Amino acid sequence: MTLLEERADETVRETSPKTLQTARLILRPPRLQDAKAIAALANDIRIAQNTLRLPHPYTVADAETFIASTDKGQGEAAFSVTLRSGALIGVAGVAKLNGNAPELGYWLGVPFWGHGYATEAARAAIDYAFTELGCEVLQSGARISNPASRRVLEKCGFQWCGVGLYRIRSIASSAPVDRFRLDRGIWRSLKSWAKLRA
Repeated sequence: MTLLEERADETVRETSPKTLQTARLILRPPRLQDAKAIAALANDIRIAQNTLRLPHPYTVADAETFIASTDKGQGEAAFSVTLRSGALIGVAGVAKLNGNAPELGYWLGVPFWGHGYATEAARAAIDYAFTELGCEVLQSGARISNPASRRVLEKCGFQWCGVGLYRIRSIASSAPVDRFRLDRGIWRSLKSWAKLRA
């Protein structure tokens, strides 16, 4: 399903400050109680090697440091991604890196890959970035060896804008990353078109 085919039941409804609901997920601010679950999921090299900043191994202390660094405001937001049952399945958010336009980031635990959760969580974070954070443009990236993440970005309306070489913390090396961009005008057009089709 593409953003253009988004069903009305998948739209984001804000239920409290920084808590978002989608058809199958709840995105909420990370809590210290999430540290063990985040560490258990993130301590997988398959996740770490596809993100810029996750170390490997990933410990509870790393999760606690991440949680303590969230909610800085300043046009940024981080969310624990949970199923409706409350089970934590990953993290999504928007952060400013190196003074550039805000960057959409997300990762899910391996058992939750291939179910459309990443696209659903990414759409919720994107909607929040444009409606609540006032972003005019979002950037994101996917390692060229990660076509699933590239597909998530494409389904969310991001457009490919080039390739860059980025340092991947977990592998202590640089790797090529496809870069993507989504501006507010395109996002608004896609949302309007999806509503007309619903």
